[in-house]
Amino acid sequence: MTQTLQAVRGMNDILPTETAYWQHVETIFRDVLQNAGFNEIRTPIVERTELFKRSIGEVTDIVEKEMYTFTDRSGDSLTLRPEGTACIVRAALEHGLLHQPQQRLWYGGPYFRHERPQKGRYRQFYQYAAEVFGLMGPDIDAEIIALSATLFQRLGLLPHIKLQLNSLGTPAARLAYRNQLVAYLTTHQDQLDEESRTRLQTNPLRILDSKRPELRQLIEEAPKLIHYLDEESHQHFAQLQAYLTALNIPFEINPYLVRGLDYYTKTVFEWVTDQLGAQGTVCAGGRYDGLVEQLGGKSTPALGFAFGIERAILLMQTAGSMQNVQPIVHAYLITDGEAAFQAGLKLAHELRNTLPHLHVLLHCGGGSFKNQFKKADKSGAQLAIIIGEEELATGVISVKYLREEKPQKRMSKAQLVGDLAEKYLQNKT
Repeated sequence: MTQTLQAVRGMNDILPTETAYWQHVETIFRDVLQNAGFNEIRTPIVERTELFKRSIGEVTDIVEKEMYTFTDRSGDSLTLRPEGTACIVRAALEHGLLHQPQQRLWYGGPYFRHERPQKGRYRQFYQYAAEVFGLMGPDIDAEIIALSATLFQRLGLLPHIKLQLNSLGTPAARLAYRNQLVAYLTTHQDQLDEESRTRLQTNPLRILDSKRPELRQLIEEAPKLIHYLDEESHQHFAQLQAYLTALNIPFEINPYLVRGLDYYTKTVFEWVTDQLGAQGTVCAGGRYDGLVEQLGGKSTPALGFAFGIERAILLMQTAGSMQNVQPIVHAYLITDGEAAFQAGLKLAHELRNTLPHLHVLLHCGGGSFKNQFKKADKSGAQLAIIIGEEELATGVISVKYLREEKPQKRMSKAQLVGDLAEKYLQNKT
């Protein structure tokens, strides 16, 4: 017997019962960013492996352990994108987008990392993100964080998350700190686990991000990066905090927040929750002022953030903010007989063209009026539009209200269009 095929582990189907939530989140993200002057960009899901080695860093967990990399028929090493920022920088350089003094871009789609699948963490995962190029002040940092706060406000999640900030300073300041951190941790190597001992030689700042309880005291007593910041980074960080305070956006300084990618500089931030277990980061970002130059362009200040769709939806479910997300069927069109079905088919087509935001479901497959009304009620439709023999003979259309205590009406096509437009389309609900 042939074995039933299943999806690859960690790469999940998103079923019709779930997609309404995804569309809801994606629509809000698009609206918030486009209303703030950001333009959409789309890049391939496959890039040359070198792009990620040069941008993320060859000794990061992503490059060493998690990338889906393969050799194509031409002998080129290609990788399914594990993150989006490097792809956007590559595209911006390739197509000359950075010749303009500023760029504000948003994008979204699937990304791929070979990690252990668990709740809120999958091998194919989805992010929506924003990037800004050409602005170096803390004002744009505040703007980016404020936009992420607006996203969470619109999704009903702001009471369930908190904003954490840190500054990584300039590469020179971080190098000085790195030397002090390595010296401190080397004297306590006997307390480090195997993974941390490896990171001590390759990427010691990542040890600060460890979630292992047995390392907590050691990390808390370690030197703090904020004490090694240069004056410019100190002023940048202080001004950012002042802007967020003026915006009434609460935040806390997390001196252990370092992010997992090598390209970050100065501001880094995360929106975190304690309601999703270990996978508490829902949105994260920061500055990467050296990445454009690192990939072959001119020195260009830049920053951005990425927003995890799966974790946002999980948090919405946990927090109970999923009400009224399911799509609305405004009208269910019922017919009786072949001639009536042809008239109904034509009417549905005309309504969709005339009122493009109206949700009209045409009954297909035949069946009695009773059966069709049952399906109309099950669909959640607000009303039933009825065309039977009597309606055909008199040239009118009957309307039955399924969710309101109102009598059934008969009306002309023109009256129907007017009523539907007035009732359902003023707010495009």
